[in-house]
Amino acid sequence: MKSRPLLIVALLAIWISAISERLIHKAATAPHAAAENLQRGDKQDKQSQGYGAPVQLGLIQDTTINESSGLVASRANPGLFWTHNDSGDGPFIYALDRQGKSRGVWRVSGAEAHDWEDIAAGPGPLKQRSYLYLGDIGDNSSKRAEIQIYRVPEPLITPAASRSNKNSPQALGPAEVFHLRYPDKQHDAETLLVHPRSGDVYVITKEFLGRAGVYKAKAPLQAQGTNNLVRIGELNVPSLLGGFVTGGDISPDGRRVAICDYSSGYELVLAGDKAFDEIWKQPMNVLALGRRKQGESIAYRLDGKGLLTTSEGTHSPLIEIVRP
Repeated sequence: MKSRPLLIVALLAIWISAISERLIHKAATAPHAAAENLQRGDKQDKQSQGYGAPVQLGLIQDTTINESSGLVASRANPGLFWTHNDSGDGPFIYALDRQGKSRGVWRVSGAEAHDWEDIAAGPGPLKQRSYLYLGDIGDNSSKRAEIQIYRVPEPLITPAASRSNKNSPQALGPAEVFHLRYPDKQHDAETLLVHPRSGDVYVITKEFLGRAGVYKAKAPLQAQGTNNLVRIGELNVPSLLGGFVTGGDISPDGRRVAICDYSSGYELVLAGDKAFDEIWKQPMNVLALGRRKQGESIAYRLDGKGLLTTSEGTHSPLIEIVRP
């Protein structure tokens, strides 16, 4: 989502009002709640210790990447990452290394960029290929009857391709397009997830002061007609903003889910041998992601042991946290 000062002011006013009501309610029970909050805070600190402190790896050097809204680790090109801009850009994807240096630009044919909000990697028609999924899922006004997901085979980045730029991009596609519809009403969403083994698609809605909805479309997606999403859960994000979720990813082993909002990151870990959709019921660990201007993306490293984030704005910092 682009920065909109008036919208932000209005949201802050609503937020301050809602938080004030919560504080007034808590004031009456403050002595008893203080002990519980202290215990909860201690537990949260221990959970956050699962990752090290945020480290800035570098700055995104390509100035045409001015609203990095999604991020995913390349499967075909280990050590590299894919990102894209928010609404206002064309159907471009950008390759980066860990220091933020450009490794090429691709234009996705057969795709439109109405409001691209996230990118994911997952399986597709050919078992030995990795595919990129681009989520045209933004809907600030909640008016879209359908949302779209584009799928393309992930390109192998050659030395020549790594020198391409937005003025002279590499060609990719044509993309497959999948139309999806919510079962209840229109939603704004900025988080697209694809399970690395099943290929099931998940969309997490962006809910200010509410619980974020988790919607699923089972693989294989159908290019003809409309794929009906099913609401399978909701997330009670431990944030004053509620479920204002702006990005997410599933770890390459399919055992973890990371999401983020403007201030922090959050992780769910699948326990034991439970089915994947049980992950939405797991406790949520809070992760410190460092200083981000407007964080809208988070991605696991290919080895699953670290998380990287970007932010909107030119020369966005590329920040990493790592599990010991």
